[in-house]
Amino acid sequence: MINVLFFAAIREEAGVEQVTVDKQDITVKELKEYVQKTYKLSSLKQTMTAVNEEFVTDEETIGTGDTVAFIPPVSGG
Repeated sequence: MINVLFFAAIREEAGVEQVTVDKQDITVKELKEYVQKTYKLSSLKQTMTAVNEEFVTDEETIGTGDTVAFIPPVSGG
């Protein structure tokens, strides 16, 4: 099982703060595609991804027990 956390606009769009996904040994890209389709999210292409509190690329492999956070781009000023 993979614990998935949603932040900011992604959380609002998904309607939940976190979910558990019954997948293992998949890439970040594959998880993004699965989550986007399952929760009908507009896009996760520009989203930063952290696995176990470390930022990773879409090619990173996620294993059972990992925590994945999807963090949308933010603007400040």
